[in-house]
Amino acid sequence: MILDRYMVRHFIPVFIFASFMFVTLLCLIDLFMNLVHYLNYEAPFSEIMMASYYYIPKSFSLALPIALLFASAYTLGDLAARNELTSIIASGIPFWRLTRSFMIIGILASIFAFFFEDIVVIPTFREKNTITRRLRRQKQPEKNSDIVVKTRDGNRIYSVDYYDSNNKTLNGVSIVERGDDGSFVSQIRASIARWNGKYWIFSNAYIYEWENRLLRVHTLPTVTDYTEEPDIFGRSSVDAADLSVSDAALLVKDLKRSGLPYADAQADYYHRFSFSAVSFIVIILSISMGGRFRKNIMLMSLLTSLIATVVFYVMEMISMLMAGLGYILPIIGAWFPVVFFSIVGMILVRYAKT
Repeated sequence: MILDRYMVRHFIPVFIFASFMFVTLLCLIDLFMNLVHYLNYEAPFSEIMMASYYYIPKSFSLALPIALLFASAYTLGDLAARNELTSIIASGIPFWRLTRSFMIIGILASIFAFFFEDIVVIPTFREKNTITRRLRRQKQPEKNSDIVVKTRDGNRIYSVDYYDSNNKTLNGVSIVERGDDGSFVSQIRASIARWNGKYWIFSNAYIYEWENRLLRVHTLPTVTDYTEEPDIFGRSSVDAADLSVSDAALLVKDLKRSGLPYADAQADYYHRFSFSAVSFIVIILSISMGGRFRKNIMLMSLLTSLIATVVFYVMEMISMLMAGLGYILPIIGAWFPVVFFSIVGMILVRYAKT
């Protein structure tokens, strides 16, 4: 415990300093990328600062893994430079035991990153983007058009030209009813449908259905059995990465129930859990690389762990792409790089020699 406290006392100040520097750097980069647009539209200084303020949680989320990597590599390098690392290893303490406190910090940081992203980062980053678009005179990107939703095991198909989420109305509605064998039963066409809290009310609606082997068209009478919740039309037009974990789960459920492609959304949902483990991954990579060198430990471990981290991100990007396209299961695409690098890192730490 004395050794763990000693390692943590060296690690924490470096981590705090690195986090502050990386967060500041990311905030300045974001500010300067938008500064020209802010000046062109004479954006108020207070609004600019507010946008930067809401970007701080996102920048900290991005900086956390790199700060952990830098702090662990610097701490090991500093101990090696003062020959303390050699003394500790020579006393019979294995390298994996020496760095146990770092691995615990990595696990705790991963747990923190998951809840921090879900509770703080997503809503603040959404607010930051809203302010930035307003200051840059940009319109909200429209994603509520040309929506297709299947319900009742695919026997009812909605085709909507535009969904107004504020007023809960469907514009340009076409609803096709099919039998259990996939045969055509009827089709409803309406200029607009309004949600009254229980079911959809159609305006200027007509129904096409078979009568004596002829397709007839009639004015649609008042019906109350179209009770699909409005949220399924809104969720089908958003990205799982922009939602909280609970909302992303509902999105995947809605897409499955509607018969729409859901692999990409499900991969993003699983990725929300797996990506939080990046903090643990970079810690493992940093200390495992630090245990492979006897000279210039800080420089070499930082360089090699950065290279390994880049390889990890590339592998993760490829696996997520394959999961989104349906070549592999979404859960495999999200978790395979994490599991692979965790095993490799633990093996390297276990057999590290200094």
